[in-house]
Amino acid sequence: MLLEIPGVLNPAQLQKIEQILSQADFVDGKLTAGMAAERVKYNEEMQQSPQQTDLLHRIIMSSLGHNTRFHSAVLPHRVADLIFARYRPGMTYGDHVDDPIMGGRGGPRFRTDVSMTIFLRDPESYDGGELVIRTSFGDRQVKLRAGDAVVYPSSSVHHVAEVSRGERLVALAWIQSYVRDPGRRELLYELHQAREHLLRAQPADEHTQYVDRSYVNLLRMWSEL
Repeated sequence: MLLEIPGVLNPAQLQKIEQILSQADFVDGKLTAGMAAERVKYNEEMQQSPQQTDLLHRIIMSSLGHNTRFHSAVLPHRVADLIFARYRPGMTYGDHVDDPIMGGRGGPRFRTDVSMTIFLRDPESYDGGELVIRTSFGDRQVKLRAGDAVVYPSSSVHHVAEVSRGERLVALAWIQSYVRDPGRRELLYELHQAREHLLRAQPADEHTQYVDRSYVNLLRMWSEL
């Protein structure tokens, strides 16, 4: 499932993130690329600084923690440390699939089920830079407003179109979901939307209880710990 999530970050949070990143150092993105991605990756990433990284992580994870759409769509179990990527004119990231296992270096290793891009600049401030995700219905181009996010299966082939003007700035994360299969996650997300609507509109109705029990028991059946 490819899902856009509007308003993950509010203007005050975006302003604070912009302030932190304006003081950060950026390095060649190839330094964190795997063997396959290294051939097609032309961007810059924020150099890890414990103080800056911790503050950025707290801002974004706090916001995601209160976002019900993110939780119902992704069913997050573990979330990788965020990466902040910058694309200036001429930079791009060719077709690739995200690494299946992340973590390590003293921390836990985990499977990547869902990839997330949070846009930190408004689309009119730069040309190009679309995130292009290959789906069974053809390529889908995504270029959202600052503060909006998109989530999609980490197994998807995707690329970032070349930036020709301005600067593309994004936060990236990878998530291990409680539910590994993307088809099951999509079904649970749709069922959750129906369940929430019915619980608000007709909480005592017998059919509401059927939907509620079906969602809870399917999640119990499919979840992995």
